[in-house]
Amino acid sequence: MTDPGVLAAHPTRSGLMLAGAITLMLAAAWSVQHAIHAAAYGDKNGGRLAAVWVVTFLLLLTQTVMYHCERPRRLTPRIKRQLDALHVAVLMPTFNEDEGYLRLGLESLLRQTRLPDSVHVVDDGSTSTEYDTVRTWWMDAARGAGITATWLRVPNGGKRHAQAHGVRQSPQADIYITVDSDSCLAPNAIDEVLIPFARPSVQSVAGMVLATNHRASLLGRITDLWFVTGQLVDRSALSAMGSVLVNSGALAAYRAAVIRDNLTSYLNEMFLGRRVMFSDDSMLTLYALLRGRTVQQSTAVVFTAIPEKAGHLLRMYLRWMRGSTIRSIWRVRYLPVTRWAYWAHLLRWFQLALGTSVVGWLLIVEPFFYGHVPPSSFAVVPFLIGWAQGLRYLAIARSDESFASRLYTWALMPLAVIWSWLVLRPVRWYGMVTCAKTGWGTRQNGAEVSLSVEPTRISASQIEEPTVTLVKLLDPLMDTNVETAYPAR
Repeated sequence: MTDPGVLAAHPTRSGLMLAGAITLMLAAAWSVQHAIHAAAYGDKNGGRLAAVWVVTFLLLLTQTVMYHCERPRRLTPRIKRQLDALHVAVLMPTFNEDEGYLRLGLESLLRQTRLPDSVHVVDDGSTSTEYDTVRTWWMDAARGAGITATWLRVPNGGKRHAQAHGVRQSPQADIYITVDSDSCLAPNAIDEVLIPFARPSVQSVAGMVLATNHRASLLGRITDLWFVTGQLVDRSALSAMGSVLVNSGALAAYRAAVIRDNLTSYLNEMFLGRRVMFSDDSMLTLYALLRGRTVQQSTAVVFTAIPEKAGHLLRMYLRWMRGSTIRSIWRVRYLPVTRWAYWAHLLRWFQLALGTSVVGWLLIVEPFFYGHVPPSSFAVVPFLIGWAQGLRYLAIARSDESFASRLYTWALMPLAVIWSWLVLRPVRWYGMVTCAKTGWGTRQNGAEVSLSVEPTRISASQIEEPTVTLVKLLDPLMDTNVETAYPAR
């Protein structure tokens, strides 16, 4: 039972079979409609377009099936006894974090149904504050809860080095849980994120990340809609194959050996002669992939602060795309070709290239070289598909938000489609070209998001069950790449 006033959320599975049927019908209708228009061109160009729609539909169908195969494990008495014997250490690096968000996250650790054995906060040389008040409160509170706690202030060396200090403080840990300094865990998050480790082959577990402050701005709602949908579909499909490519910095768990055995290379990653300061979560996930399965536990929920201003979001996204490019090179180099993760990674790039090429062909090549005007549905279908994709967003019930509010966010999907194509897609390509710039790029002058008002919260017992949940369609016209799903700000 969750105490009133505590942020909580959980995924729902009501109407899942109906949702799958509706999704497939929409996908089939969309594919057939495009194939008909492509065939109407009546020449080899039409044949090529028809082939593109067939390939797109097959990709869509494959991901839909894979998504339905994901089944988060449930906590049983036997599994609980097994996991309770593990020493769980939480690593929380912080740098110029807002004290309100930092305290909110630390409070959430005290409310866990399964308390961590140790928590290691490392202040990576913050320049805006020294957290004296929060530190004093936390050390006393952790001691009272029976949690071993350390709080170090070290010269600025980057997030990876801050995490390494925490690792060295907890050599006895069996599981490391990495969180951000603004991560507010749902009360059962640690219990849930540990469950998959009952299977020895599982090396890392990704949590489900929601935004704490998404209602602060229109941009916040669009960003939350985009990211949550990506986690529940793209990452869920990869999780079904034990091949999650990128965990979220807001909440992820690793077998201790994954981090300890790779600590030296983690701290000294180089690309084109430069030290890599970002893409830490994807690097840890790659280490885990090389040892076994990497999965998502969608019932392990965490809330995090997202950018409220476009400039902050774009700087963060640019960093992600630079890191994504570097990580792609390492996956090609190190992942065995016999692993699904290797081919899933290549498939992502194929989807990106296919989507961009199709739009360029229809808007530039066909009109100017062949005199063919794109069908009117070309301007309508992407938004309809986007709404179908975004319905998966409604599968998360939150204690701090009504279903009507979530429905309003879902209705904003057309804006998310436009934002993705006109702004984020160009930034993505620019990030690929400039991937050699390996600096962090955000929060250098203090916190960029502040908790000035206590989040609106209601009792978790009032969380309603949506009557229908839908899987997200795989559509190259919507760039929902889970590689951008909330790494550390």
